[in-house]
Amino acid sequence: MEKAMEYALFAAFFFYLFSTIAYVVAVTGKASRVGKEVHIKRWGKRGLILAMIGGALHILFTVIRIGISGHFPTSNMFEFTAFLCLSIVIAFIIIYFIYRITVLGAFVMPLAVIMLAYAAVFPTEVKPLIPALQSYWLGVHVTTVAIGEGALAVGFVAGLIYLLCWVGQGNRAHTRTASLLEGVLAILLMLVGFVLLSASFGGLGYQASFQHTVDGKPVVEDYSMPPVVSPINSKVVAMDSFPGLDKALFEAPSWLKGEKAASKLNTVIWSVVSGLLLYGLLRLILRRRLHVWLYPLVKNLDLEMVDEVSYRAIAIGYPIFTLGGLVFAMIWAHEAWGRFWGWDPKETWALITWLFYSVYLHLRLSRGWHGLQSSWMAVGGFVVIMLNLIAVNLVLAGLHSYA
Repeated sequence: MEKAMEYALFAAFFFYLFSTIAYVVAVTGKASRVGKEVHIKRWGKRGLILAMIGGALHILFTVIRIGISGHFPTSNMFEFTAFLCLSIVIAFIIIYFIYRITVLGAFVMPLAVIMLAYAAVFPTEVKPLIPALQSYWLGVHVTTVAIGEGALAVGFVAGLIYLLCWVGQGNRAHTRTASLLEGVLAILLMLVGFVLLSASFGGLGYQASFQHTVDGKPVVEDYSMPPVVSPINSKVVAMDSFPGLDKALFEAPSWLKGEKAASKLNTVIWSVVSGLLLYGLLRLILRRRLHVWLYPLVKNLDLEMVDEVSYRAIAIGYPIFTLGGLVFAMIWAHEAWGRFWGWDPKETWALITWLFYSVYLHLRLSRGWHGLQSSWMAVGGFVVIMLNLIAVNLVLAGLHSYA
């Protein structure tokens, strides 16, 4: 059963990848014989079918894992991120059948591929739940959060497409907007860089470890990437060789607390550096800004329609996230820890996410924030979600720490 589970997820990843290729061909390929519209429709249909097959295989993986573990697979970083990927794909398919915008798939499916690859860098083995997690409400809470965030991710993609199209058309004040948009694309490349580095160092079997003291107890902290930063007042236990890094460059700041705080900071540093290097490499190859390179993919879209897609996706995701991230979360917290709210970093960031999208809906419905302003809010909301998923989980210690 475990092999079947692994094969199902592996196959889902490649179907998502093939779907990405089909959608990219749909919006970029030449169609001199059959005509542009027929070409887009034909390849868009292929991309949709591949995405649906990938989603079906991903659901099969989820069902098998439930059978093996006895609980819904959202109890660790691998399981949650993998299920978030599935939620993104399902949300995209639903939105696609409403609006039939093929170019949306050329942006959403690469995001799904990145998310599933990101999930794969974490330990995948099935482990028994700790007592606090042995609750029906765990599955209800975390599953609804992931489903809501999947729809919000599609809203982000539509908002990003709107910005690409708006800036490409040379609208007023586009210089500042273009710079901000380029920054968002660079941040996305940091996530790609993290996935590539984690997979590369994991494949090479890189290991390093330091011994230091936490709350008066000796602790050995393991690294999966070459140590740029080491725990404060630590000594090397073991370190594989890596060009230019025979020792850590500096120690973690004293205010950074936690058993694995230094190694998590080290991961963030590598992600930022790799993302900036990827951005610089792409700029050298393309010889233009990334948003300029992407603009031809979206230049023929109706901006009002794209804005509506972004709003519709967020309008679907917001109430689901509200139920999962606040209502069900508080019920589970009371059952697990005897209190509804405790200002744990994850709880606090979930509240920040909810407040951000509440402000988005208020400004759109009451103040008429449509188009450019609304799209920036949609993009900003997903950045908040990614900070929650990556920074809060990997850096801040708390009851909800997955990693």
